[in-house]
Amino acid sequence: MDSGDVEYEPVSVKLVLAEMKDTSELIIDLAYSAVLHGSEELAEEVLELEAHMDILQLRARMGLLLAARTPEDAEALAPVLGIVGAAEKISNAAGEIAHAVLSESGIPDEIRGALPEALETIARAEVHKKSPFSNSSLGELNLETDTGIRIIGIRRKGNWIFNPGPSEKLRAADVILLRGPEEHLSKVYEDATKTAYKLPTYTEPDLIDLERAVDSIVLMKNMSELAVDLAYGAVLFNSEDVAEEVFELEAEVDALQSRFEIWTLRAAASVEDPTRLRGLVHLARATEEISDAALEIADGVLRGLAAHPVVAEAVRVSDEVIVRITLEPGCDLDEKTLGECKLASETGMRILAIRRVNKSEWLVSPDSETKLEKGDVLIAKGTRLGAERITALAS
Repeated sequence: MDSGDVEYEPVSVKLVLAEMKDTSELIIDLAYSAVLHGSEELAEEVLELEAHMDILQLRARMGLLLAARTPEDAEALAPVLGIVGAAEKISNAAGEIAHAVLSESGIPDEIRGALPEALETIARAEVHKKSPFSNSSLGELNLETDTGIRIIGIRRKGNWIFNPGPSEKLRAADVILLRGPEEHLSKVYEDATKTAYKLPTYTEPDLIDLERAVDSIVLMKNMSELAVDLAYGAVLFNSEDVAEEVFELEAEVDALQSRFEIWTLRAAASVEDPTRLRGLVHLARATEEISDAALEIADGVLRGLAAHPVVAEAVRVSDEVIVRITLEPGCDLDEKTLGECKLASETGMRILAIRRVNKSEWLVSPDSETKLEKGDVLIAKGTRLGAERITALAS
């Protein structure tokens, strides 16, 4: 993108940083989903988001440069520029993944047929003017309750709405991103677009150990998303402990990348046309770039530098919030497993990490069998309403 196309506008740096955070999180989700589902439409949306991020980072840099009136200002704002640069690197890496999907010799078609059944599908749909979705709010449509499908983003005339709430009203020509179980997706897609949903076709696999490769891609997606979430959490709470977890995750991603590249080389020896696996090499490299960028976001905390207040405020006002909660004795969550609490369905919040009382280590990505105890410190991510709900349950 030509930087000359972007003119300075008097905008809040805090709000621009918040939008960069939301864009980073969505673009990672869409990029890996484009790979797993073999979706060129999702890859195109990734490129739309990448172009949007280019504009955001330029505006953020302009605002920060204008705010630095003294050497002391420049010193305080320098780490913020580092976070802006890291967000741009995440976007560029996601764009590289999207280009691999769109390339003729990019991602093997067999991957889509080897997906775990439990993995949710993402689809892009454009709202038709005669659709019941047009001029209806998400609350009125009640999609998630009725079908299990939720709208995770809306693109409207070049602008993005991330994690739209129940009061958000859809309009004709809105591009919406749908996530949920595939068995319900086709009906929602057809209601929105007034066109038939094309079920994906699968290529007969001729790759060795394909399930392991798909599991690795799913793990890359999950670890990349977690690293970025924890990095922003470390900045928000100025937590060296959480920043250390980002450091550990970055090392794990490096090891995962190496294993995946070895699998790709072995698979290339067993197929007639090895060039069609080139996209997998780009995928591995992009995954490392995303985890490196997450570490850059948390780097200031690891160095003992307090984050500039504008960054913490940006994380607080973003569309998906990150909260830290301490479980009080006798609360509704005390002595229950995460599976029993059903926090994802009851509150919409996802637990990123738990620190046990009297212990310094963080338990990252706890599973449904993890039991909560009084005094546990939870870092959770989700909607503002969900944050209020989980806070009430922990009190």
